[in-house]
Amino acid sequence: MTAMDIGLKTQELNLASLKQPSIHHLTQVQPHGVLLVLQEPELIIVQASCNTSTTFGIAPEEVLGKALDEVLDSFQVDRFKAGLTAENLDFINPTKVWVRRNGDDYSVFDAVFHRSADGFLVLELEPALTQENIPFLSFYHLAKASIHQLEATSSLQDFCQVIVREVRNVTGFDRVMLYKFDQDGHGEVVAEDKLAEMEPYLGLHYPESDIPQPARKMFLSNWIRVIPDAHAQPVPLLPATNPLTNQPTDLTLSILRSAYSCHLEYLHNMGVGASLTISLMKDQKLWGLIACHHRTPKQVPYELRKACEFLGQVIFSEISTREEAADHSYRIKLANVQSALIESMSQADHFVDGLVQRQPNLLDLTDATGAAICLSGRWTTIGTTPAEEELNYLVQWLAKTVDQDVFYTDSLPLIYSDAQRFKDVASGLLAIPISKRSYVLWFRPEVIQTVNWGGDPNHAYEVQQAGNDLKLCPRKSFERWKETVRLKSLPWKPVEIKATLELRKAIVNIVLRQAEELALLAQDLERSNAELKKFAYIASHDLQEPLNQVANYVQLLEMRYHDQLDQDATDFIDFAVGGVSLMQTLIDDVLAYSKVDLQGIEWELTEVETSLNRALGNLQGRINETEATVTIDAMPTIVADGTQLMQLFQNLIGNAIKFRRADVAPQIHVGVQRQEEAWLFSVRDNGIGIDPQFADRIFVIFQRLHTRDEYPGSGMGLAICKKIVECHRGQIWVESELGKGATFYFTIPVGGRDRHHGNGRKQNYLADRR
Repeated sequence: MTAMDIGLKTQELNLASLKQPSIHHLTQVQPHGVLLVLQEPELIIVQASCNTSTTFGIAPEEVLGKALDEVLDSFQVDRFKAGLTAENLDFINPTKVWVRRNGDDYSVFDAVFHRSADGFLVLELEPALTQENIPFLSFYHLAKASIHQLEATSSLQDFCQVIVREVRNVTGFDRVMLYKFDQDGHGEVVAEDKLAEMEPYLGLHYPESDIPQPARKMFLSNWIRVIPDAHAQPVPLLPATNPLTNQPTDLTLSILRSAYSCHLEYLHNMGVGASLTISLMKDQKLWGLIACHHRTPKQVPYELRKACEFLGQVIFSEISTREEAADHSYRIKLANVQSALIESMSQADHFVDGLVQRQPNLLDLTDATGAAICLSGRWTTIGTTPAEEELNYLVQWLAKTVDQDVFYTDSLPLIYSDAQRFKDVASGLLAIPISKRSYVLWFRPEVIQTVNWGGDPNHAYEVQQAGNDLKLCPRKSFERWKETVRLKSLPWKPVEIKATLELRKAIVNIVLRQAEELALLAQDLERSNAELKKFAYIASHDLQEPLNQVANYVQLLEMRYHDQLDQDATDFIDFAVGGVSLMQTLIDDVLAYSKVDLQGIEWELTEVETSLNRALGNLQGRINETEATVTIDAMPTIVADGTQLMQLFQNLIGNAIKFRRADVAPQIHVGVQRQEEAWLFSVRDNGIGIDPQFADRIFVIFQRLHTRDEYPGSGMGLAICKKIVECHRGQIWVESELGKGATFYFTIPVGGRDRHHGNGRKQNYLADRR
């Protein structure tokens, strides 16, 4: 790695730390108050803000190491010491503290205690704006008046507007906004109350970087945050690191901790002199903020801040209730759809049919425009969906990137670039995996939107060089900036996502139940097949003996009494012998058919040419008799059962010879082609051909298209061929027309060890072959 590479890497790391600063480790405090870090239980001061001289008349160096009752009089310390033994310090916050400076000159402070995450007691002293605590009745009347206003509203938007108006009435700020976070982390001003001459921010969106993740985490812990003077110079802690831990003291819960320099510059650029921020929580997550801005410095008493925090939580619980009420009817609808789908699945022969062939269907569960079900590589679609080829690629991507029970996005093309090809159909995707190869997918089309931003979100900040360091500077302009958003769909609602998860559970249960039923059925089928094979073998073996006896005695009868039999008797004996011969052929074919099964296959590396030569050897007499010509392509080596492969070729070539035309000698060609996943074999002849309407029937056991007088046989040959091919996991079919010959095709899947074999020449088997 070069020096330039190292420099760039370091710059990237510095930039990342600027975007995600460790705010809780900032060691400066706002100058309007004093912060003391105390070691319990003696309450020894281990750190102090550097402005103690103006507050206590004592230099910070002299404060360090003293007990708290040496700085404040012991009478006041004893008053709140008992409360410090409690785990919850809210009951003693704030405590009025009088600090005497010179003679009778004293100041009143609000003392607020909290314990840091690293186990120290933090005391923060703010100048008290009143010498008495605000009584409980004031909180009560404040909340009652606000809630009375809220109860008079009907819509959620009006409700939010009442909140900001009431908070502004209580605090006296120039502007109060209700700021809601969306799924992407960006925020939108959904309600605003302000001075008439101020520029409106209502409806504007703000990028995620305006409130970085560390700040959002702090809002989760510290529900109210005040900056009385955004232009005040912060004062450091002395010492900067805690001498007992050699680490900065965790000031997450501090009310005096100075804001990050970038945020202060952000406020300056917005023309804000003071700010108050109230966290709005829902389900232990940060739903939004109440942001109060003032153009000039503004002190807000601790009690009033707590009143606003209380008001924010009480009234926001009503927001949550109203949001849920707004979704209630939709949740009921989805619950009914879900119940109907589960019932349809349980009643259908195949659960997929229950999802797409009845009403309501899969689309109704998520308000989607298209849906697709992939079950072991086979697709069933409903509505408007991407092409099946695109669906296959999409499922492959999901299998590699998603390991959760549900995946959803309203901007699929932004994370899966191939989706740009079908953005009009599927810019939004909601997917639930059923297994590694099976998915249910819902799609929503692209919806082009216009979003109004508070300034250009693409230039939300800039990085400037400050000496040897980098400095993050926020944008200076917050003018309305319009953006046309593409490649996005309408977002998926949480209630829709939850409904799909419930459906997933139902599908998995049905699939498991069907798998158990199939396993039991397979066991029964395997047992029945075994019994049937045993019966077929025993029956064919036991039938051979009496048939042989019938044939032998009939022929003996003819030989011994030949002179005494008339022509009719001789014909009857011939019929009897012919019937026995046909019966023996049927028995042999049934036995051969019963022996063909998947478990009976001996998988091995097989030279197809060897099996084919054995088949031709068995047919050599018929080839010579009919003067047939058989040509063969160079054959591969595949993984198969060589004996069954010989039987397959023997039956197909034997049929080509049997069903020959009377006017020409049989011309038979055995070909092969390598396909992507299988070998394609063909047996082509110039015989009498087959009517296409019987192309499937000829593979059914005992099915014949001709009488035995025309063409002898049992009707088992092609049924045996079909069973052999299917046991090799292939397919067989015929293409033919009457009088134009026939071509039988069959496939054998490509095995891992298959290789092409032969010298590329064609071999000829002629009628005069010796």
